[in-house]
Amino acid sequence: MPELGPIAAAALIATPEQFQATSRAAMQLAREKIAALKSLPSDARGIAVLALFDQASAAIGDASAVASVARNAHPDGAMRAVAEICEQELDALATQLGLDREVFHALEKLDLSNEDQATQHYLSRTLRDFRRAGVDRDDETRARIQALNEELTRIGQEFSRNIREDVRRVPIEPSELAGLPEDFVRAHAPGADGKVWLTTDTPDYLPFISYAKSTRAREALWRAYRQRAHPKNLAVLATLLEKRHELATLLGHANWASFVTEDKMIGSAESARAFIEKIAQAASARAARDHQTLVEANGGGAVNPWDAEVLKEGVRRAHFSFDAQSVRPYFEFKRTLAGLLDLTSRLFGVEYKPVQDAPIWHASVLCYDVYESGARVGRFYLDLHPRVGKYKHAAQFTLCSGQLAVKLPEAALICNFPGPTLDDGAPALLEHGEVVTLFHEFGHLLHHLFGGQTKWSGLSGVRTEWDFVEAPSQLLEEWAWDVSVLQPFATHVETGAAIPAELVQRMRAADEFGKGLRVRQQMFYAAISLSFHDRDPRGLDTTGLAAELQSRYTPFAHVEGTYFHESFGHLEGYSAIYYTYMWSLTIAKDLLTEFRKSGLSNLVTARRYRNEILAPGGSRKAADLVRAFLGRESSFDAYAEWLNAE
Repeated sequence: MPELGPIAAAALIATPEQFQATSRAAMQLAREKIAALKSLPSDARGIAVLALFDQASAAIGDASAVASVARNAHPDGAMRAVAEICEQELDALATQLGLDREVFHALEKLDLSNEDQATQHYLSRTLRDFRRAGVDRDDETRARIQALNEELTRIGQEFSRNIREDVRRVPIEPSELAGLPEDFVRAHAPGADGKVWLTTDTPDYLPFISYAKSTRAREALWRAYRQRAHPKNLAVLATLLEKRHELATLLGHANWASFVTEDKMIGSAESARAFIEKIAQAASARAARDHQTLVEANGGGAVNPWDAEVLKEGVRRAHFSFDAQSVRPYFEFKRTLAGLLDLTSRLFGVEYKPVQDAPIWHASVLCYDVYESGARVGRFYLDLHPRVGKYKHAAQFTLCSGQLAVKLPEAALICNFPGPTLDDGAPALLEHGEVVTLFHEFGHLLHHLFGGQTKWSGLSGVRTEWDFVEAPSQLLEEWAWDVSVLQPFATHVETGAAIPAELVQRMRAADEFGKGLRVRQQMFYAAISLSFHDRDPRGLDTTGLAAELQSRYTPFAHVEGTYFHESFGHLEGYSAIYYTYMWSLTIAKDLLTEFRKSGLSNLVTARRYRNEILAPGGSRKAADLVRAFLGRESSFDAYAEWLNAE
């Protein structure tokens, strides 16, 4: 097995100048590989052409991945600024490579019919991507494509930066902490002005909007949360949509949605629209019942969006004898993380060893090496707590794409959970929803690590069709609901008692309430994502369209003076294809049927899942991976059963 070699994250502890030098060295390496490709004699090309192309692409891709982590998570603003520049330079070089006719023609002439299936798949996909990039357009058009891609990189960075840096603070009276857990109250002591200051970061926002008794305070924080990045991102988003549309039409598509769905499992914007409507309709009756229950819980009055979560918690207490706060003491942060590591270690036959001298970019970051049969097979970093200037959500970030016998995969989880301890030294407790999120993101991490032993770097890790990428992470969420999985680590922070089975049962039953509303809300997000991109955006009133879609897909009308779409970060990365979360979920629920046959802890099924779904990375089409694991074509039945379960 290869060693880690030059550890990707090492660049993150350098100076900004050193970081930029390392990035530019990767760019130079890529240029040298492309020059070597072009200089190959015609009678000696063969597989060497693909190998040199793969090495050049990997040099660019890995350097860009490190720059993305620095831009989103580095505590030093100067480093984040340099990382943005590096990302722009790397993306420009990647676009230039994708438009290089000489490289394309060298690849196009290859006859790899005697090579293995993964190699043939890689070549076919690479040629498709060249054509989609516009390599066959005339010189003037290709120059404009290059310029547009460079503009889009800068605009996307600005959109994300405006969200990341706009943390709002809302003052409330100490009495307005009523209803919040004791540890939350202790961590939010009044300041010199006598006020408690809440932020729009997740560890403040999520518990407060779920438990606070003060309607006034909930509304204030809810509004502030939906005003992040406003007004800056209104104009940025408009420009982003216009440039994407121009690029899509240059590439022969009617709009960006048409372009970006073409190479996904779903195949077209029309199919994406039909899928959104199918799911929305399937959840319609249940969502209506959910909403009516909230209305009744509210004494028959209209339900404001800032009241919805508190009302849901009230319904769960009244109908299911379940209080979400009752499970928090069982999910102390450190034990929960340790439990997740122990679970996945046993399931998938690996060992995680802490790395004490790892190059970490912040003191709170943890690092682990992954071993299998005594050999190191990868490395990951856990950057799990909020801080100023950091990415505001939860995601897995690549640091290095693995390649068999060449380099090991590296990745990072960048999240915003409370802890590891509170300011007063007390242990940090997680909401169960945060536990589910942690499992979800770790599912992405495992996909990257186990899929990081492919023959080609360009097929490594999560490089499957984008609308399949969420399925492995959504599948791992299931373990966060299983009592036999939870009890070994979900022990009460004070008594040490394992979480009672009947409490988990009530938690599962209570979670069924609101499912219809959750699904419709997801379809609202998917509809925004698609609708912003399936038309000519010139003159488009994005606020008006978002308001219209909210009324169509949810029972909550748009609130004047709020601008959810300006802080909807997925519009930068996912653009038109947010539908992929629900598409992947239909697959994840089908994959779960195999585990239900033998139990979630069955090691034979888990290893087969690792080998058939995770380990191939992008070496095969996603539909083929699913078929191999299930022994049949994927079906919608398991998802429908889940959606309709009471």
